[in-house]
Amino acid sequence: MWSWRSRALLRVWDLWPAGVPGRRLLSSDAVSQARSDSPACWNCGVSGGPGSGDRFFCPRCRALQPPDRARDYFSLLDCKRSFRVDTTKLQRRYQELQRLVHPDFFSQRSQTEKDFSEKHSTMVNDAYKTLLAPLSRGLYLLKLRGVEIPEGTDDEMDKQFLMEIMEINEKLAEAPSEAVLKEIESIVREDFDKAKEILTKMKYFSNVEEKIKLKKIPP
Repeated sequence: MWSWRSRALLRVWDLWPAGVPGRRLLSSDAVSQARSDSPACWNCGVSGGPGSGDRFFCPRCRALQPPDRARDYFSLLDCKRSFRVDTTKLQRRYQELQRLVHPDFFSQRSQTEKDFSEKHSTMVNDAYKTLLAPLSRGLYLLKLRGVEIPEGTDDEMDKQFLMEIMEINEKLAEAPSEAVLKEIESIVREDFDKAKEILTKMKYFSNVEEKIKLKKIPP
């Protein structure tokens, strides 16, 4: 169990580097290419419409477009991709999006837009629930980085462990004060002591297990 945790720690440690890369400015040619690659509006056929502006409505005919399934929850809810989020801002963005795409506002629109609004609303709800809770937010961050937590075994314990590691790394990435460093050092030392205790117990259980195997061998 602990070896798995050690590997997980190293993997997570590698996931959150100290710096966060900034956005590159696109040239006019790149912007034009991005627009030409965007899907055409299903209603009026304008090229690049759905991929620009608010990304929900065509800028020409204002028809609601299908959800972008490739868009991650952080982008959808206008949050920095980080374990720490401003939950007040998150709630405001959620309410703003629901006022845009909730099915109640599309009762007089085409059936296509009604269907899209249902899908948008579900996606917004899922995104909000996922990012609001620290555990689901952390697991989603891992998923975006290609790390999946396997089902079964002591799954909940391992999730909690990974959450703690993510929090520690984010604190270290933010130029922590001497007091914060001492706090983190104290937590790590305590965990090492717990690990030592677990390994000591494992040593005794291993000895008992070997004796059981010997007893099972026919004379």
